[in-house]
Amino acid sequence: MTFIGDSAGRIRVRGCKLHRATAILRVAVLTCIAFAFAGCGGSAPKLSRLPADAVVLAFGDSLTFGTGAQAETSYPAVLEKLIGRKVWNAGVPGEVSAAGLARLPSALDYYQPRLLILCHGGNDFLRKLGDAQAAENLRAMIRLARDRGIDVMLLAVPKPGLFPSPPDFYAEIAKEFGLPYEDAALKAILRDNELKSDIAHPNAKGYAKLAEAVAAALKKSGAL
Repeated sequence: MTFIGDSAGRIRVRGCKLHRATAILRVAVLTCIAFAFAGCGGSAPKLSRLPADAVVLAFGDSLTFGTGAQAETSYPAVLEKLIGRKVWNAGVPGEVSAAGLARLPSALDYYQPRLLILCHGGNDFLRKLGDAQAAENLRAMIRLARDRGIDVMLLAVPKPGLFPSPPDFYAEIAKEFGLPYEDAALKAILRDNELKSDIAHPNAKGYAKLAEAVAAALKKSGAL
């Protein structure tokens, strides 16, 4: 910064190039940071691409089993046709997450899947067993699959009510493990009387919508 005197002895400041350069640098740095965060926020979790002969295991309770519709219209059956890969239905009606956790190792050993689609927790809500227990059991199931080199996709299950909606822990778990995650389909289906067979289960049209949402999420993740 340069100070010069005029004829009256007053001090005037000649333009400060250093301060202007510093301000420009700060703006540039902040802009780069903003773009970096925008890039991170726009990236979705990725899955390994599924070969044509890959096996997918749909694991869960009655929502996976297809209660409220025929077996051929369950979401795993419809998904198999949509993605062109074998999808095994390992849904057990009425199962709570603790029982699912106990059952999962043998299911993984038997089916040897490349991808696990996990949809569990609904019966914990119905029996009021607590969100914390369901969340920890889901985490343990994800670790079991990951330890075997199996990719995982998570489906959120809404809590019953006037406006069914999934608890926050599903999104938290998906973020924690970096999982592809679908939380909108079941919520929308169970709020639409034309898409459900009862308060907790879709009908054939509803399961088809769920399968379409899962297929779209798999495509976005790079699995297809």
